[in-house]
Amino acid sequence: MTTLYTPDHEWLRIDGDVATIGVTDFAQSQLGDVVFVELPKVGRSLKKAEAVAVVESVKAASDVYAPISGEVLEVNDAVVAEPALVNSDPAGKAWFFKMKISDKSELGGLMDEAAYKAHTA
Repeated sequence: MTTLYTPDHEWLRIDGDVATIGVTDFAQSQLGDVVFVELPKVGRSLKKAEAVAVVESVKAASDVYAPISGEVLEVNDAVVAEPALVNSDPAGKAWFFKMKISDKSELGGLMDEAAYKAHTA
């Protein structure tokens, strides 16, 4: 499995032609205490850079963007029921959705962990 990052602070865990998407630890630290998460519907077709989810904290509301194009296969109802998971386990239990990748060439514009760390430094 490969993990990639976007400049907008989403992570993608790639397993074959499926990507699991969430927000990074950096993103949750900037947001503060997360109180609400809205996720896309299963079956929705996403275009790269489209706003697909919403995260609200005590500080602000932020859109989550589709890092690549594809179709939503599954959403994480646990993070909707318990938004604080985004703060406690952003790279684990707080994944947002899984999508079938429609164009693997779009992965080329994303960052690896070292590049993302430099981006947030």
